[in-house]
Amino acid sequence: MKSSVFVRLDKYKELYDLLGQIRAKLGDAKQILKKVKELKSQEDVELQSWQAELASVEQKLSEIHSAMQ
Repeated sequence: MKSSVFVRLDKYKELYDLLGQIRAKLGDAKQILKKVKELKSQEDVELQSWQAELASVEQKLSEIHSAMQ
């Protein structure tokens, strides 16, 4: 047996508006998360580049050290 639920019209409008605001905030949060992921990806690429550069410098120093002995 189904029972009826009665909601005052003004409360329904308030709830409807609130749900719209929540949806908008959720959309904002998704956009922020997307941007954070993009920035993290860029950061990872930059860190890999630095790591490769440091490895190159380390190799060159090792070669110089070996040549001097």
